[in-house]
Amino acid sequence: MKILIAPDSYKESLSAAQVAEQIEAGFREIFPLADYRRLPLADGGEGTVEALVAATGGKIVEVAVSGPLSEKVRAFFGSFNSGQSAVIEIAAASGLELVPQASRNPLRTTTFGSGQLIRAALDRGARHLIIGLGGSATCDGGAGMLQALGAKLLDRHGRQIGPGGAALADLARIDVTTLDERLRHCRIEAACDVDNPLLGEKGAAAVFAPQKGATAEMVAQLEANLGHFAEIVKGALGVDIAATPGGGAAGGLGAALRAFLDAGLRPGIDIVSETLGLEQAIMQADLILVGEGRMDSQSLQGKAPLGVARLAQRRGKPVIAIAGSLAADMDSVHQQGIEAVFSVLREIGTLSEALENAAVNLRMSARNVAAVLRLGQRLAPTPAAGA
Repeated sequence: MKILIAPDSYKESLSAAQVAEQIEAGFREIFPLADYRRLPLADGGEGTVEALVAATGGKIVEVAVSGPLSEKVRAFFGSFNSGQSAVIEIAAASGLELVPQASRNPLRTTTFGSGQLIRAALDRGARHLIIGLGGSATCDGGAGMLQALGAKLLDRHGRQIGPGGAALADLARIDVTTLDERLRHCRIEAACDVDNPLLGEKGAAAVFAPQKGATAEMVAQLEANLGHFAEIVKGALGVDIAATPGGGAAGGLGAALRAFLDAGLRPGIDIVSETLGLEQAIMQADLILVGEGRMDSQSLQGKAPLGVARLAQRRGKPVIAIAGSLAADMDSVHQQGIEAVFSVLREIGTLSEALENAAVNLRMSARNVAAVLRLGQRLAPTPAAGA
């Protein structure tokens, strides 16, 4: 039996690679002679760099950059394909987890460090960039990133505007003639799992800014400032970024990548699966095992397990999911190609206990799933002679 293990991470607990290791360990207790292949995945958010580097034999490159509040942080990107390709997580330089709870304020946070990461990748020779847009602390429309890449975002006095979403109100003119020339020779893919536009009730400010510390008053200010930014961009480039699907990702960074860097905005799982050859791996497997920290209706919105399941469904391959926890609305995943879903939780406990015990719970759950499969094989009727 050929078994493909292609999970996402269990957020705040286990990386995708660790999830795959524990699932294999559990299954090997029952099927020690099976042919296992681990292919850790991500959907453009946390873990995307690790997944692509692990699968391609690449390496992690650490870089000192400006953090969300313009403080110095140690960030990273992944380099693979002999340095010609790079994968960047916006969260590594501009992520919400880098900002203490009490300091979260998207009027102040900037994507400047993400632009520095892109420049660092260009310096190492990368001309194919995969940029994961999940987990940002920002709502600056990508202004900071553009400044780090050489663009001039000027106020009415001809000075560069400051960092953060609040400073967009000062923007009077954009000069792209100084944008890093190397970007014109790059293929850039932006991995996002949302289709929210830049503006409006489903836009970057209304939907995502509250998650980043914005009050209702801040949301209104950010919406106005992003609208002003969109008008200036339209005048400078002749491009309307207000309604671009996915433009609202990472606080408007998706719109900036599309308009200024000609990036393609695509579901992260599609980009990752193509890079890793996921469909070919599925074709070679008899059984596919997937997983993520929590499985619910949101799993249908471009998340890794459902991306795997849809590919497997087209090939007639069975998929079993092992998740950290299950929501009441997760039954819809069965229509997308997942035959059965199991939770690793064995007893009532606190969130911290669940996170601490995730590895052993996952391994034991995988072992039990394998045991049920073996029992099914034993109970399956033997074909009659001559049948």
